Amino acid sequence: MVSACKKKWALCLLFLLFLSNAAYAAKPPALTPRDTKIKLEEIFKSHVCYHTLTPVIAKRALVNFLEELDPIKTYFLSSEIEAWLNPTDALLGKIVQDYKNEEFTTFFEIQALMLRAIERRHKLELITQNLPSNVRASEFRDLPWASSEEELGNRLLRMRSLQLEAAKKLDQETQEQFLCRLDKRRLRREEELTPKSLEEQKQIVLSFVLKAISSSLDSQTAYFTPAEANQFMIQVQQRLFGIGAQLRDDLNGFSIVRIVEGGPASLQEGLKVGDRIIAVNGEPVVGLDIVEAVEKIRGQQGSKAQLTILRPTPDGQEEKLEVGIIRGEVVLKETRLETSFEPYGDGIIAIVHLFSFYQDQNSSSAKDIKTAIETLSKQHSIKGVILDLRNNAGGLLPQAVSVTGLFIAKGIVVSIKDNSGEVQHLRHLEEKPFWDGPLLVLTNRASASAAEIVAQTLQDYGRALVVGDPETYGKGTFQTFTLESSHFGKVNPKGEYKVTRGRYYTVSGKSPQLRGVIADIVVPGLFSQMDIGEKYAKYPLESDTIEPNFLDTLKDIPPTHRAQVIPFYQFNLQQITTEYTDHLPLLRSHAQTRIENNKNYQTFLRLIQKDAESAPSETCGNNDLQLAETINIMKDLILVQVSKKAA
Repeated sequence: MVSACKKKWALCLLFLLFLSNAAYAAKPPALTPRDTKIKLEEIFKSHVCYHTLTPVIAKRALVNFLEELDPIKTYFLSSEIEAWLNPTDALLGKIVQDYKNEEFTTFFEIQALMLRAIERRHKLELITQNLPSNVRASEFRDLPWASSEEELGNRLLRMRSLQLEAAKKLDQETQEQFLCRLDKRRLRREEELTPKSLEEQKQIVLSFVLKAISSSLDSQTAYFTPAEANQFMIQVQQRLFGIGAQLRDDLNGFSIVRIVEGGPASLQEGLKVGDRIIAVNGEPVVGLDIVEAVEKIRGQQGSKAQLTILRPTPDGQEEKLEVGIIRGEVVLKETRLETSFEPYGDGIIAIVHLFSFYQDQNSSSAKDIKTAIETLSKQHSIKGVILDLRNNAGGLLPQAVSVTGLFIAKGIVVSIKDNSGEVQHLRHLEEKPFWDGPLLVLTNRASASAAEIVAQTLQDYGRALVVGDPETYGKGTFQTFTLESSHFGKVNPKGEYKVTRGRYYTVSGKSPQLRGVIADIVVPGLFSQMDIGEKYAKYPLESDTIEPNFLDTLKDIPPTHRAQVIPFYQFNLQQITTEYTDHLPLLRSHAQTRIENNKNYQTFLRLIQKDAESAPSETCGNNDLQLAETINIMKDLILVQVSKKAA
C-alpha cells in the first residue's frame, strides 16, 4: 500500500510541475532596450549591496538567463552553452559595455540558440521507446546540462516515466489526461518563446534579461511581468477581484472544482461545481493556459463576467448555458487564518494558524488573531495559546510588529538597516500585552521573513518558546515592491520589481538571515529533513548583527523629538523573562521521550528522511503529528507553571 505521506508528496510534486509552467502564460511587456536599462538602474540604485552592473553580476546573469529559458535542463547541451557558462573576462567586459550602451546582444544570441534547441527537442519527443522503470525524483536534483543528444533524449524518457508514475497516484485523472496536460503546457511555453516578429522577440529577450540581472543581485530581488506582479500582490494580500471559483484545466475547458465561500459565485445564482467554462465574454478559452483563462475571468470590481458553460445532465449529456457573474472582491480567508482548540482540564488550548501577514481596509492579521482569541475566550477558559506559523512565508512588515505586540508590552520588535547603513527601530507602543499567558510559537523550515521576526522577537524576550523544525527558512532581508497594495491592480505595463533594501534584526541584534530562528524544542515536521532555506538559494546575502536593543534609548529618533517621547515611552517596557526557559530541560526531555515511543511518529520520521524514496510502504496516519506534540508540550508547560505557583 502506498503510504498516505507519499500520496501527499506526489500531489505536491504535480502542483509544482504545473506552477513552474504557469509563469510563462502571459505575453511579455512591451519593453525597449532603453526601458530595460532604466528599470535596472532603478533596481541598482535601491539595492543594499550592488549599485551597478559588474563582471561578477554579468556572469551570474548569464547563468540565470540560461536557466530562465531552460529551467529543468531539457533543451540545451553543455557544449553549445560552454562559452556562456564559463565566460571569458573579455565577454563579461563586453556585456557590461553593451549594457551601458543599452544593448543586449549576447542575450539575443542565447535566445536564437533556444529556438534551435526547441526544434531539436521536437524531434527527440518523436522517438518512441519503452519507458524506463525505477526512476527516482532525486535523479533530477541539481542536474548538469546534458552532454549529448542521446543523454538528452534519455533524460526526457526518464522524466516522462516519473511523471506517469506520479499520475497513477491521482484518482481523478487518467494517465492519458495528465500527460496530455503536461505536453500542452510545454508546447504553450515553447510557443511563448517563439516570436512571431522581430519586435516580439526583442520583448521576450528583454523581459528575461530583466529577470536574469535582477535575480543576480541576491536571492530575493526580482523583476515581475505585469501578470506576475498581479499574482504577487494576490499572494501578499490574499485577495483578488473575480468570481471566486477555483478552476481545473480539463483540456476541453476549465471545470469549476470549488466555489469560494463569500465570493461572488457563492452569493449569486448560476454557477455550480462541475460546470465547465468554455468561453468568457464571448471569447473561447479552450486551449488557453489556465493562467490566461483566469486573467480573462478576473476584472474590475462591479464589472460583469459573461461565462459560457457546459453543465452535465442526468442523462449523461451536457447543456450549454450563459451565466453572468458580477465581479467582486474575493478574500481567500482560508489562506489567512485558521483557528481551533484542544480541550485541557477545565479549559482549552487555543491554536491560531496564521498563513500570512496581511492588511486591507477591512482586516489584518493582528486584528483577526485578537478577534479569534476573544471569540474563544467568551466560550472557554484559555489556558495557553499556540501561534502556528508553519508555512508562513511572511508578508507585511508592520503586521509582524502588530502581531508580536499582541503578546508583549512596549518595546522594540524589529530593527532595519537599509542601503544607507542607518538603523531604524520599529516598536510596539501598547503598555500591556493582549495575551500574557503561556505561549508557544510553532515553526518549520517554510516559516520565513515576517514569521521569523515574530518568532525570534518573542523568543528574544523569553515571552514564548519556539517549537518545531530545527530552524526556520532564514530570510533576514527586507524588500520594497514598486506596486503598492493601495494601487492593487494598477500594474505598470513595463512590469514591476521588488528589490532588497537591507536586513532586519530582532531586539537581540541577531538577524535570521541564513541561520533562521533556532527552535527551543525540536519537533520534526514534514520539511525538517529537506534542504529548504535561504542558505540553499543561489545568491543569498551574508548575515550580520547589530547591538542588542533591549534597553531602548530611542537613539534613532531626532534629539528634539526624543526628549518629548521619553517621558511617555520609557516605562512598562517589555523585560526579558526566563519564565519558560527555566523549564526547557524538562520540556525537551518529555517531548523527546514521547516522540521516541510514538510508533506512528517514528514511521513518519523514516518516511521523511532524505532517501525517503527507498522507504518501505508504511502508513503514517493523517494526523498532524508536529502539532499534536506541540499541544503536549503546551500541556507540560501549563502543568509545570501551575506546580511552580503552588509550591
